[in-house]
Amino acid sequence: MNTIIYGLDIAKHMCQLYWVEPDTGEIMNRRFTREELIKFLVNRMPGRVALEACGSSHWWARKIRTLGHEAVLLHAKFIRPFVQTNKTDAADAHAIWTAVQQPGMRTVAVKSEEQQAALSLHRVRTLLLKVRTMQVNQLRGLLYEFGATFRAGRVAGLKEIQTRMQELESTLPGTLIICLHEQLARIDRLQQDIDQIEARIAVWQKQDQACRAIADVPGIGKLTATALVATIGDAKTFKSGREFAAFLGLVPRQNGTGGKVRMGSISKRGDPYLRTLLIHGARSVMYHSKEPTSWQQEIQARRPANVVAVAIAAKIARTAWAILARGQAYQRDFVSVKPA
Repeated sequence: MNTIIYGLDIAKHMCQLYWVEPDTGEIMNRRFTREELIKFLVNRMPGRVALEACGSSHWWARKIRTLGHEAVLLHAKFIRPFVQTNKTDAADAHAIWTAVQQPGMRTVAVKSEEQQAALSLHRVRTLLLKVRTMQVNQLRGLLYEFGATFRAGRVAGLKEIQTRMQELESTLPGTLIICLHEQLARIDRLQQDIDQIEARIAVWQKQDQACRAIADVPGIGKLTATALVATIGDAKTFKSGREFAAFLGLVPRQNGTGGKVRMGSISKRGDPYLRTLLIHGARSVMYHSKEPTSWQQEIQARRPANVVAVAIAAKIARTAWAILARGQAYQRDFVSVKPA
């Protein structure tokens, strides 16, 4: 007997489920509340439930698995071509049901609660960094309106403001001085929050075995290690390291017709945050590596710096995938061999 397949379109309050009854061939496209859907799936025979990788999809996938079904997450761009009519919940559920049955359809790895929590810390930290930058830039702009300029750089600029505080208090209006002290205190609180989040990230890195395994790879620090492990989910979802690098947008974009394929700049698909961390780590390897490999030396000799940084970042991603997917320890001089 074939496994029954469900196409599930989720939302905050209502969900649409599409399936075909295996015994009668009857097409079903029903609307459920969250609670009704869970009760319905509890009483059904184990099947394969496909849903779009969107908000709360990882929670739904974990919940569906606890109910005895197989959960499959699909990227939204792979579902959209199968929407035959206007975009509605019913049409989306049908499209998901159709897409999951296509040969070679790529899926998204389901993240664990710990991985989602780690990514949440990264997202909060990113927002706090943006707010801190905005606060510092605004402070510089306000003081510049009164002719006060400071050294470039956040740390150097704030330090100079503190050093010249007596001078500023004697030349600037009292109202602005009060605002200046409040702004400096606000920036200091933001920095404390960022430090606390980074400390929690460091604790998770030390506790997680996968993070410790890839920490030895040059160019991977605590932020990159935790973000990579949390983003990749199950490494075995990807067939190869190059597929993982393509998932992160670190491989060239291809454009071909008439049998000729042209390679362009990197595709920039996937998570831009993790891609940025990997490229920053690659730049650190470029400029601070004490013993660069022969491959790195060769590519640095013939390619521009930005191209080299992306190439090293892709190599770091592929190395991390091999360690996570195969359970191997990092070996600096390891040479891969193509299977026959």
